[in-house]
Amino acid sequence: MRDGPDIARIASLVGDPARASMLTALMDGGALTASELALEAGVALPTASSHLAKLMDGGLLTLKAQGRHRYYGLAGAEVAAMLEAIMGVAARFGPKRTRPGPRDATMREARICYDHLAGEHAVAMLDSFLERGIVVREGERLGLGPSGAGFFEAVGIDIGSLGGARRPVCRACLDWSVRRSHLAGALGAAIFDRIIARRWARREKEGRAVVFSPKGKTAFEATFLH
Repeated sequence: MRDGPDIARIASLVGDPARASMLTALMDGGALTASELALEAGVALPTASSHLAKLMDGGLLTLKAQGRHRYYGLAGAEVAAMLEAIMGVAARFGPKRTRPGPRDATMREARICYDHLAGEHAVAMLDSFLERGIVVREGERLGLGPSGAGFFEAVGIDIGSLGGARRPVCRACLDWSVRRSHLAGALGAAIFDRIIARRWARREKEGRAVVFSPKGKTAFEATFLH
């Protein structure tokens, strides 16, 4: 066996349809019980429990107990990014559609990807950051440009407080629907928190869609796109 990560093991975990449905149901960064995930996957609870045990053993899920309930969640943003990328590959090489990605226009425009913004608005935002040198591309990686810290502090995001996090400040995440990258990492999460805190947009109660109000979309574009 060759040295390096065991891709086949992870691929086999994600490749089962029931497990794939469970994982994608958790891509909004939330947590669900085994019963809820069984409904998402369309399987009986004992079958769901078996699948969840395999995902736990594979390191893709975390489990937290609260009272009598046990909640499953994705093990981290990297797992969500992997799933988002796989969706993009599946859309590209699977059955052809007129447009790639989700059919729902709202999901195409904006959705949550674990803890950061994805969709057309998010891709446009990163494009704008790159064009203005606020964020720079360093090979396959993203980093803050010379004006980045000042720009984000001016809009109320303290870059210094993000530097101590175990995750990178900036990270590119391949967008499922647009097929280009949006901004993830600690900065992507901080921007999404800012959007929600200012009530420019709201998360739908069910699903991953993020809906901007007309005024919120204008404010978002004025702050992050121009």
